[in-house]
Amino acid sequence: MADKLKLPVGIEDFREIRRKGFYYLDKTILIEQLLDSWGKVNLFTRPRRFGKTLNMSMLRYFFEIGTDETLFDGLHISQRRDLCDEYMGNFPVVSLSLKGVDGLTFERAKNKLLKYVALEAERFNFLKYSDKLTDNEKQRYGALIRMQDGKYAMDEDTLESALQTLSELLYRHYGQKVIILIDEYDVPLDKAYQNGYYREMVSMIRSLFGDALKTNEFLQFAVLTGCLRVSRESIFTGLNNFKIFSITDARFDEQFGFTEDEVEKILKDYQLETHLASMKEWYDGYHFGDADIYCPWDVINRVDDLFLESC
Repeated sequence: MADKLKLPVGIEDFREIRRKGFYYLDKTILIEQLLDSWGKVNLFTRPRRFGKTLNMSMLRYFFEIGTDETLFDGLHISQRRDLCDEYMGNFPVVSLSLKGVDGLTFERAKNKLLKYVALEAERFNFLKYSDKLTDNEKQRYGALIRMQDGKYAMDEDTLESALQTLSELLYRHYGQKVIILIDEYDVPLDKAYQNGYYREMVSMIRSLFGDALKTNEFLQFAVLTGCLRVSRESIFTGLNNFKIFSITDARFDEQFGFTEDEVEKILKDYQLETHLASMKEWYDGYHFGDADIYCPWDVINRVDDLFLESC
């Protein structure tokens, strides 16, 4: 049966992979480890193309109110009924990717950041009509998605407090604290450094994150991913219970990327076992914590090529 499953080349949406029958190596133990170890704010730093975005998508679909619980049928986390009963589908989730926040000038990058924040806020359009919100709170929501001349038009103060504001309004509506997921948090900072407006971007990101992660009484917990460990002093000043899980940390070392056992499994599932040695030679170039890890993007693309050649 496995040889009939499509390989998810370039697909980073967990729901799409599960609903459309793509091959999936189970990484839901990440959910279990995250909840068992518990940090208010958790930062995972890994190289590019190591499954960070797919894992963040998985977290969103696990926790978000209204989720399709069948997405997790047969996966590791489904064995933890205690965690599933308490957490699956029980939280409002704010999910923001900063992967596309770049530009040659600070103004262009800021406008992209504004757009992505507004698009995420617009996902909760029901807040405009919520009978749990006051008229003033509905106006505050309206400021997050306000448009002018066909473009989102948040002012800078509204943008800097946007994630905290959205958390508060979702809490008012649901009566439940909010989970915040921020993918590729460091991309705007890296692009800013390359183009000469690093100081301005650090100031903006610090304000955005500070309101959302440090002084946010409506936050259940947050998860961030990135490639770089930007110094805590630059944008995470004052955060308590802040955990950083870098490539040297043995915790979560097998949840981003493929282990050798997983590479062997996928090769076996596609009747390509004879290619293990070459796969190890070419793609086994990382050591996270206590584990040797393969880049999943490289492995999936190589297996896809080899399988097509063998057909």
